[in-house]
Amino acid sequence: MNTENTPLTRFIEKDEENGSSNFGETLSRYLYYWPLFLVCIISSLAVAYVYLHYAKPEYIVKAKLLIKAEKSSTNSESSLNEIIKPYQTGKSVEDEIEILKSRSVIQQVVKDLELWAHYEEKGSIISEDLYGQSPLRFRIIKKDQDFESKDFLITILDAETFSLEDADGNVKQFRFSDRLRNNFGSWKLEKTANFDNFIGKSINIKVKDPELATDQLLGRIEATEVNKNASVVELSIQENVLKRGKDILNQLIVQYNIASEREKERVAGTALKFIDERLSSLTGELNSVEKDVEGFRSSRGLTDISSESKVYLDNVRVNDAHLNEVDVQLNVIRGIERYVNSPDNTSTSAPSTIGIDDPALTSWVSKLIDLQLQYQQLMGTLPEKNPAFDPIRQQISSTKNAIKQNIGNIKNSLVSTRRQLESFNSNFQGSIRNLPSDERQLVSIKRQQSIKENLYLYLLQKREEAALSHASTLAFSQTVDSAYLDTYKKPLTYSLALFIGILLPATILFGRQLFNNKIQSTEQIERTGVPVTAELVYEYSKSPIVVHNKSRFAIGEQFRSLRTNLLYLHEKKKSGRVTLVTSSIAGEGKSFVASNLGVALAASGRRTIILELDLRKPKIASNFNISKEGLGLSDFLYGRASVDQITKTSALHPNLSIIGTGALPENPSELLEHIEIDDLIQLLRSEYDDIILDTPPIFLVTDAMIISRVADASLYVVRQNFSYRKHLGFIKKIFREHKLPKMQVVFNAIQKRGEYKYGYEYYTAINTQKKHSLHSFVREVSNRLLLSNS
Repeated sequence: MNTENTPLTRFIEKDEENGSSNFGETLSRYLYYWPLFLVCIISSLAVAYVYLHYAKPEYIVKAKLLIKAEKSSTNSESSLNEIIKPYQTGKSVEDEIEILKSRSVIQQVVKDLELWAHYEEKGSIISEDLYGQSPLRFRIIKKDQDFESKDFLITILDAETFSLEDADGNVKQFRFSDRLRNNFGSWKLEKTANFDNFIGKSINIKVKDPELATDQLLGRIEATEVNKNASVVELSIQENVLKRGKDILNQLIVQYNIASEREKERVAGTALKFIDERLSSLTGELNSVEKDVEGFRSSRGLTDISSESKVYLDNVRVNDAHLNEVDVQLNVIRGIERYVNSPDNTSTSAPSTIGIDDPALTSWVSKLIDLQLQYQQLMGTLPEKNPAFDPIRQQISSTKNAIKQNIGNIKNSLVSTRRQLESFNSNFQGSIRNLPSDERQLVSIKRQQSIKENLYLYLLQKREEAALSHASTLAFSQTVDSAYLDTYKKPLTYSLALFIGILLPATILFGRQLFNNKIQSTEQIERTGVPVTAELVYEYSKSPIVVHNKSRFAIGEQFRSLRTNLLYLHEKKKSGRVTLVTSSIAGEGKSFVASNLGVALAASGRRTIILELDLRKPKIASNFNISKEGLGLSDFLYGRASVDQITKTSALHPNLSIIGTGALPENPSELLEHIEIDDLIQLLRSEYDDIILDTPPIFLVTDAMIISRVADASLYVVRQNFSYRKHLGFIKKIFREHKLPKMQVVFNAIQKRGEYKYGYEYYTAINTQKKHSLHSFVREVSNRLLLSNS
């Protein structure tokens, strides 16, 4: 309630035509609490600074790799690529991503960079990662099957000795030349080039199972296709050591290229082995058939065959060459069938795919080889009955099924082609039936010779291609961007802190507004249908009387505006006006409004008297520094004093008189029903222009309704963030049932949040600026920071 040591209020007319938008009003209400936002933002940024200072930084490192997936090459490489193309596995970006993230490749990266060992220098608050600059290297001499992760706290005592602290806090000294043993195997420490810089310091070494390190790295590396129209793969990893992140991605590319080269060599090597075996067999067969030709000619005295036979041989030679190729491919398919039907999951000696121009098949075979290699490596660390083998077994089984389905289709197609070629040969057989018997036999022998020669030449050609592929240095991938820093999370952390610093107070204010059961705005009151005649803005003041005769500040103009509204409320009645002032509950500022409205009316030259009819908790007399011990209204009603005896002239203005309560009665409601009240008001109407009745809160007692019989108009005081929303229904009922005459609302103690922009605001800002003290500024900032309404 606006009384002594309570808020000063300023009335501001609301300019509805130039009112701000809902967004602007909402923004203004939030900006009113700028100290809260400022403190939260500074606190969030401070927390972010401390976090970044002590926490390990987070870097996002990326690299880009171009996959050369079966596309035409440059002019200088086109001929070579055409030759070695049959010995390249069919590459697709999706397949290569799987290879990049394959366990075997990642495992090799972990091994090369020794990522299973982590070195940190122990600090007072945080430990510093020593990747790339550790003074020691943890070398495993022999690893046991049951490898357990373990931490070692090493203190370097001097150039020859160190101390080792175990989990129980026991400390032992050892020499760097010693070989030590624990539950995962035997090991020793080796010095690095940085050793001398760490003498006397403690190093924490975290050693983990390489298999576990591989699993962890697998989960951290991301490989994605950059563009569907380009065979570029982007690799990324989040690391708190920038150098380690770059080394991991660069080494991953190296190992991928090694794996690709190994696969190329495997395919070409398998083809060479297959071809050499066939050539060895054919050499003997070709020598034998050549001897048969010479022997037949000698025994039969034949020098050459007829022209008709030559035509037949020329025609059938081409067909036989195709038939040879089909037979070779069928032999390859049968070899692959035997391979995938084998129950052995550890075999990595895959059959040749020579002559099979099917990228899908070669890709599946390559994947099967990779899976069987992983299976074989896992067998070196775990028993075969371990559940860790189950996922790989399932992948091997599904891959073999895919290969079987694929080679089944290829085999059916080759068998069909072979039948057509054999049918074509049968047609040529009929064309030589009329030849002499000896010549027919010679033609048949020479045809066998031609078949062997064609097959031999075909295999020689394939052997040269395979040998060239085996020796080729052409890379099947190209590094577009080596590992580079893409994002450092320091700016992101500050941005997030700034966002939280704004979001947190905004959320608090929104929640406060959402769950606030107090009246917040004029619109809430107006929805009841009750007119709002005045809005009084909250401001602090030590004195409850804020209207002064010579005041040039806006507060005087504000109450003069309320005085003008009162004129229209009384329908321009000149004198004898009786205005009742009440509220729902105590503390809403009804006595403050009655007191200052009385002063404003008196200052305009109107004879004004204020009656203190709140016989339960009076405030008017104390507002005007009038003693409560003197005679008052209760004395008049009991017949112990006259009107002149209870009327006091205010020291603030000669036109203003006050009638206090006097002694507080035990039955105020019954006392206010006395006819003497009516007589008193009738008398005062003839002597005063305005009579203001300060009555008790109407929600609690009926005194205001009882006295309303003598009033002409009523001002119902509602205080922002103090009056309850549930009272709005009560106010609406009183208004609709006309229980108070000409009732209008005065909205009191509105927080200054910038949404009211009438001219008085500007006037007040200019004139009150000089009066604001440092104390009042600090108080105002504290109230806004603590979300206080007073």
